[in-house]
Amino acid sequence: MPQLQSKDFRRILRAVPQLVRFPARQMWLDFDSEADVLYISFRRPQRASDSEMREDGIIVHRRGKQIVGLTILDASTR
Repeated sequence: MPQLQSKDFRRILRAVPQLVRFPARQMWLDFDSEADVLYISFRRPQRASDSEMREDGIIVHRRGKQIVGLTILDASTR
């Protein structure tokens, strides 16, 4: 696993204002750099009962009416 550096902390801190406004209080992030896909889970385990691929390359995972996760394709270019 790569070591975090000062520039990484600055980028994380820039994201904080968006993260604290997010409606979910807990989330888990996984990034697959080879596939350039970011997985965001709002429940562990997700146990989605349905998934929908949107036109913008985001897959929304639901359990009933509740969104339990997102899969973001081409994550590094967004």
